[in-house]
Amino acid sequence: MDKNIIIDINESKQTDFINSLDMDFPLIVQDGLNHLYMGEYGNFWAYLIFGIPMANILGAIFIVILFIFLRKLFTRFVIKFMLFFTSKTQTNLDEKIILGLKEPIRFAFIVLGMHIFFMLLFIDNSFIHLILETLILYTIFWSILSLVDTFKDYIFNYRTIDKQHSKELTSFIIKVVKIFIILTGIIIVLQNWGINVIGISTSLGIGGLIFALAAKDSASNMVSSITVLLDQSIRNGEWVKVAGIEGVVESIDMRTTKIRSFQKSLFTIPNSLVASSSIENFSRRGVRRIKLNVGLVYSTTSFDLENIVSEIRNMLKSHSKISQKETLLVNFNNFGDSSLDIFVYTFTNTSNWEQYLKIREDVHLQIIKIVERNKSSFAFPSKSIYMEESK
Repeated sequence: MDKNIIIDINESKQTDFINSLDMDFPLIVQDGLNHLYMGEYGNFWAYLIFGIPMANILGAIFIVILFIFLRKLFTRFVIKFMLFFTSKTQTNLDEKIILGLKEPIRFAFIVLGMHIFFMLLFIDNSFIHLILETLILYTIFWSILSLVDTFKDYIFNYRTIDKQHSKELTSFIIKVVKIFIILTGIIIVLQNWGINVIGISTSLGIGGLIFALAAKDSASNMVSSITVLLDQSIRNGEWVKVAGIEGVVESIDMRTTKIRSFQKSLFTIPNSLVASSSIENFSRRGVRRIKLNVGLVYSTTSFDLENIVSEIRNMLKSHSKISQKETLLVNFNNFGDSSLDIFVYTFTNTSNWEQYLKIREDVHLQIIKIVERNKSSFAFPSKSIYMEESK
């Protein structure tokens, strides 16, 4: 056996990212393979296939299978074991961190397996290393994004840190942070591939100016979205009317606000228009008006009419669903063409449409009972025709 077949894997170039993760595992594997070359069946193991010793080919295949197995082992046992212990803590933050990093770590097993696979096959060129380095960067920034999602409820929790901040503002800040992380990752990857990002942006010249002018509206919408969120004039799920469009707010994004009308149409409004338009927020009223006229027949006596007015007023004042802080009016206010009109004006203690309808229904039913109890009835439009008798 020619001792020159013993291979020093240090001759291969390694990326800094891979070196920090492989813990010299390729060297350990290669040392084991070198013992095979020096053994009794060294000539067999040193048989070249496409210029690569058979032992290294089989070792590379074994490494791929081993890392796939370790990946499954990590998911099935290590993750479950860690979750078992974290479930006993008083916070669920540690569980969320483990679950957030689960998939990036699983992917890292594949990247490391590919790295060692290529090392054992002596496929050592700049393109392969750049690919592996890019995958490592992808895994790192994937982990950072997962951690941002994990910590967002604790870092930007508007209920415990700043009660003035809404969930929409929290979501907006998270989106900005994520975009910054993604752009940082892209810049680092491009620089690793030898692309001078700063030089490119500097050399854009007039093209950059044109792009900036084209992006003016987008920038205006982003600034306006911050204004809308800080003002808290609207929030998700609220019933509003903006720029003549009435409906329920579905989302407030970085550029646009989406409103679902009651006809189920989806309107997408630029945030610059939302910020510059008058906003009518029906959900912020807290109350909702009941306004109606009760028409009684003209045969109703003045005594019964006074009782009906008084009982309706007392009923509304004692009603648990009627707001006692708002205006409450019950008055006999008009001699109609065919009825004695009682004006009723009050507010429910909720702005929820479904609850409002139930309260209004209850008020109507109680008015009917009051009218019937006082031996009167409701008038309807009618005309009386008098025939003059001929003499």
